[in-house]
Amino acid sequence: MVKILYNEFAEAFPGTAVQLLVTAKHQRLLERAVYSFTALPSTVFGDAEGGIDHWVNENETIDGRPGAVVQLWVTGTGKKAQENLYDKLGKRMRQGILVVPTTAVFDVLEINEKGKFDMMDNVGHCGDGYEEIRTVYNREMISVPIMMGHDFLVDHFIKYTEGIMGGNLWFFCDSVDSALEAGEIAVETILKIKGAITSFNICSAGSKVETNYPEIGPTTNHWYCPTLKNKIKDSKVPDGIKSIPEIVINGLTIDIVKEAMRKAIESVKDVDGLKIISAGNFGGKLGPYKIYLKDVIQR
Repeated sequence: MVKILYNEFAEAFPGTAVQLLVTAKHQRLLERAVYSFTALPSTVFGDAEGGIDHWVNENETIDGRPGAVVQLWVTGTGKKAQENLYDKLGKRMRQGILVVPTTAVFDVLEINEKGKFDMMDNVGHCGDGYEEIRTVYNREMISVPIMMGHDFLVDHFIKYTEGIMGGNLWFFCDSVDSALEAGEIAVETILKIKGAITSFNICSAGSKVETNYPEIGPTTNHWYCPTLKNKIKDSKVPDGIKSIPEIVINGLTIDIVKEAMRKAIESVKDVDGLKIISAGNFGGKLGPYKIYLKDVIQR
């Protein structure tokens, strides 16, 4: 039976995010665009991190084509964070979505709007002055001419919000295979929670605040590396544990993050080889939100 460390907590912090619906003519093109847009989860380096909220079939999208709802996040709130997100949103949309044939982008943020981005300056002007603002699907959209023979469509204005980043779960497992099984189940479960993403999918490399190499950012959390258990004196890896993946969760509200954590825990409790469920934190040094497992799941 899996042991849950109820007194451990995930240390989360505020972030700024957008939520978009990306569509394309067929699933292969959609996946290429979505995976390109959400790749590079490197917010610790001042970039941005993204993830898939959920997949949408053609009967539920604005333009009747296959779609996916995605989020893009940056750390922090306020003007500086908004400027950072606007910059990264434009770059990722230009290089990850616009260049994929038949794609379109719609704003689908429905809660806690904090403001709007005008997408003309960072995406629309890819049309080099030939772009137009048109009413399509009863929405005000920018139409960018491209060589493929159709225009790229994106909502003229995209709303942004503030939410919670860094919710997480740690799975202490007796093998890499059991860790992968638990991780895959948890990620698939969180895909069903609207408003939440797993920006790193199954994260194999949890980090720590302290580092011997600050020039490259956070480094490995060596206390919890199973391969170092017999090489360092202060290892925190329990006996019999061979793999400790982390599932990182961002959500539009703290309640959504808690729900995602709770549902993920419930989904993996019967995985053979999963011995302990915990959460990662930095002793209160990183963020103001402490999400205790005892407050997430009923004992």
